[in-house]
Amino acid sequence: MIRRRSVLGSLAGAAALAAPALRAQEDKSPISIVIGTGASIDVAARLIGEQIKDVLGRTVLVIQKFGAGQRIAVGEVRRAAPDGRTLLFCTNGPFAIYPNIYNKLEYNPATDFTPIAGISSFDVGIATGPATGATDLKQLVEWCRTRNKGELVFASAPGNGSLSHFVGLSLGLATGLRCTHVPYKDSGPGVLDLAEGRVPAMITGTNSFVEMHKAGRVRILAVSGEQRSPRLPDVPTLKEAGINLSSATVTGLFGPANLPPEFTRRMYEAIAPLYGSPVFRERLALQTMAVWPATGPQLAASLAEERKRFDLLVKTTGYHKEDA
Repeated sequence: MIRRRSVLGSLAGAAALAAPALRAQEDKSPISIVIGTGASIDVAARLIGEQIKDVLGRTVLVIQKFGAGQRIAVGEVRRAAPDGRTLLFCTNGPFAIYPNIYNKLEYNPATDFTPIAGISSFDVGIATGPATGATDLKQLVEWCRTRNKGELVFASAPGNGSLSHFVGLSLGLATGLRCTHVPYKDSGPGVLDLAEGRVPAMITGTNSFVEMHKAGRVRILAVSGEQRSPRLPDVPTLKEAGINLSSATVTGLFGPANLPPEFTRRMYEAIAPLYGSPVFRERLALQTMAVWPATGPQLAASLAEERKRFDLLVKTTGYHKEDA
């Protein structure tokens, strides 16, 4: 009797340990993907949601929590239970840039989240309008030197501390121009001011300029990525334009800390077929985005390297840290 009770007890214990994994596999409750910015991010999040539904049979809701440079969305997921029902789709800014530009954050980018998969990348465009009349980056730099007392006045969106801001500061360092930054929270008003000559140059996500560029109202002089955009084959990269600089934003899917490894693995395996999908690539290309395949550990390693890079860049440019 003692031996029988011992065996039954062992079986009961094993069943109890297996139960959470079994429930995780059978869970068909909706998944919320929280986003904190932009139309392009929304499009990509919905494509991810469609893929998860097709593979795992779970409804996916895209929840918009805009504000504070995605930090509201980040905080929402940081506080969520690690049950796989609340995920974050986010750019690398809150994980790589913000730790270096704010005196303190309400989250730890290295320990408060579970990286699941890299999804996409996109660059920023450097554009001008009627204020300078420049048709290439060399002409813009020359205009700044001879007509604007050696000063590069540039707008950016989403403003202070963004990749667009740092590309502008880096461009100033590379060309020896003094920089004056005009921050915009949203690209729309900034692009309009550029087209009407109220600001001489602007740097923001390339997608924000495409239609104005094709209409001839603004001119994109260069893009910041390693390769030209398929939607803008006539626009050179910064390196092709003679500036030894490249930078891009990457996006990833994250869960709260302590997300079960089995769930993380299943979610990555559900998403991974998108990397080779021509339809996914085409849909992203319409947003001037490219596929950026990465496992959870690869995403975490990339963000760690980016934090180091922006730490050096912040120190080099003398950026003044702010309170979050």
